[in-house]
Amino acid sequence: MNRAFSRKKDKTWMHTPEALSKHYIPYNVKFLGSTEVEQPKGTEVVRDAVRKLKFARHIKKSEGQKTPKVELQISIYGVKILDSKTKEVQHNCQLHRISFCADDKTDKRIFTFICKDSESNKHLCYVFDSEKCAEEITLTIGQAFDLAYRKFLESGGKDVETRKQIAGLQKRIHELETENIELKNKVQDLENQLRITQVQTSPAGSVTPKSPSTDIFDMVPFSPISPQSSTPTRNGTQPPPVPSRSAEIKRDLFGAEPFDPFSCGAGDFPPDIQSKLDEMQRQRWRGSKWD
Repeated sequence: MNRAFSRKKDKTWMHTPEALSKHYIPYNVKFLGSTEVEQPKGTEVVRDAVRKLKFARHIKKSEGQKTPKVELQISIYGVKILDSKTKEVQHNCQLHRISFCADDKTDKRIFTFICKDSESNKHLCYVFDSEKCAEEITLTIGQAFDLAYRKFLESGGKDVETRKQIAGLQKRIHELETENIELKNKVQDLENQLRITQVQTSPAGSVTPKSPSTDIFDMVPFSPISPQSSTPTRNGTQPPPVPSRSAEIKRDLFGAEPFDPFSCGAGDFPPDIQSKLDEMQRQRWRGSKWD
């Protein structure tokens, strides 16, 4: 165990036991990354890992990449590393797997811890930039170790098995959350593709309006269905109204009005002609009656 934990003999803890046992202590830091180390502890081991990750971060920064910000959640069960925006758990380092923790005395911003990976069984060193509170975070992890050890003694070792079960459930929950996020992204992609397809495909039955066709004189042909007075001319003016055919006066070939003996008045003809016309009309009436 690092000397940072043994220094608590002459100092008081920074947080209440309830804060670490029932809840967690959050810290916003920058994550430089993690790298594999050969030993589970040691100051020189940590120092080499810090130099390696600082150099890699300097290269990425020169390429325009920013150091990602994360949130640390420290409790008696371990240290969780979450994305500061989405709150997605990136790493869940169980406390019994953390073998070493230290802050850099030459750089008050840097602190590290070594944790054994549950899948590969490799020792990984995690390095963080903590905005000059590296010692506080190190002491908080030391307090979590102290409380976890006391709880272990009080439970007679039974709490270790419970923590393993809880850790397994937390791992499964993390896997399910990751799968859920992937499925949501796939559904979103399918919905976007469907919208693009609907926009590109014109709706069935749609007819594009066509401009009226014209003849060889660039004139709109006459249509008996639509009145001519409602069709504007090409210069925007309305044509003069066409007189009704019933109102027109019919004339013969010589320009005279046609003769209609039955539409004339009685005073328009001489008496002898008028009598003959009356006789003709009576005969016409009699013939239609006998028919």
